[in-house]
Amino acid sequence: MKTTELAAEIGGFLEADNFQDYAPNGLQVEGGGESRRILLGVTASQALLDRAVEQGADTVLVHHGWFWKGESPRVVGMKARRLRTLMKHDIALLAYHLPLDAHPEVGNNAEIARLLELSVLGKAGSLGLLHYGEPLGGDVAFDAFFEKVGRVFDRTPQLLGRAPERVRRVAWCSGAAQDELERAAALGCDVYISGEASERTTHEARELGIAYLACGHHATERFGIQALGRWLANRHPELEIAYEEIDNPI
Repeated sequence: MKTTELAAEIGGFLEADNFQDYAPNGLQVEGGGESRRILLGVTASQALLDRAVEQGADTVLVHHGWFWKGESPRVVGMKARRLRTLMKHDIALLAYHLPLDAHPEVGNNAEIARLLELSVLGKAGSLGLLHYGEPLGGDVAFDAFFEKVGRVFDRTPQLLGRAPERVRRVAWCSGAAQDELERAAALGCDVYISGEASERTTHEARELGIAYLACGHHATERFGIQALGRWLANRHPELEIAYEEIDNPI
């Protein structure tokens, strides 16, 4: 499959052109022009690129790519080493950032809802990235919900604010969305889930009377890229598609 065709197909499915993003969505490095063996990952780090070389991949497909707004345009040091790895081995790089957070079928937030067994009552905030809903089986004890969150994200969440006795309504937004905490509280949520926390987040959670669970930026954004890979594999069984987990505690 031509890499340009692959990028167009994924971009159309994710409606990538509808997003004003912090980095370019789609094909970022063209590679050899053909995509047969695709390695999925959260971030286009050197570790992921090295795995791609080891596995003979011709395409790397990630959530966090390169060329972010505000970064230095110079191709030196770490950036040069990463780019050199791709260019030397004719490996293409495709990245989809906000489109892969927002998509209602394979997006990070849609996957969080599925895995935590939450209904989606609505969306709010910029581009509708903040989701809110309820536990599918009705309200649950906080301790049981906290344990489930830990299992899904494979780490113990950092709890900020005071835990409620029961969880009736939950809001969530993958990645670094701690600044949506006040909006989540205004929606009447008992718990808000995202990836990161700032110094001010502790005080805001306490004063707003909502429990904030910081589950890790990486951990909350592992699911979308894997769901996208499954979608792609169903459409193109001739492609070899694999996901590589590069540990990241943040």
